[in-house]
Amino acid sequence: MMSEKDMEFAIQEEQSGKVTFNTDVIATIAGLATVEVPGVAGMSGGIVSGMAELLGRRNLTKGVKVAINEQECEVDLNIVVTYGVKIPEVTAKIQGDVKSSIETMTGLTVKSVDIHVQGVDLEKKKEDQSVEGDSVQIPVQ
Repeated sequence: MMSEKDMEFAIQEEQSGKVTFNTDVIATIAGLATVEVPGVAGMSGGIVSGMAELLGRRNLTKGVKVAINEQECEVDLNIVVTYGVKIPEVTAKIQGDVKSSIETMTGLTVKSVDIHVQGVDLEKKKEDQSVEGDSVQIPVQ
């Protein structure tokens, strides 16, 4: 079990005191920056019964792991992308946006943003096919 001390880290110590952030603060910043990128269907809480559990915007810290070392941090993201997007472009935008958001808001240096694509959301594909009048069903496995 992680103690409260393990979940916080000092970013700045001066005569007037120190500033600390809970790791959930960094995870929330990273999660919000991620779901705002076009092509991201949501965060993934991991694999449940062979399927990626899609979390959307309900809990932005799920699917985000933050490791902090002194003045820098590393972020792992588990995401689900929307069908039809160019995944390398989406992930590059996520990496840039997450890095920029954390560094701007906290003053930390982001060492890495690792992205794990856990699934593809086929809902858009199903909607496109029903608009065309097709009765094709796409099995989700």
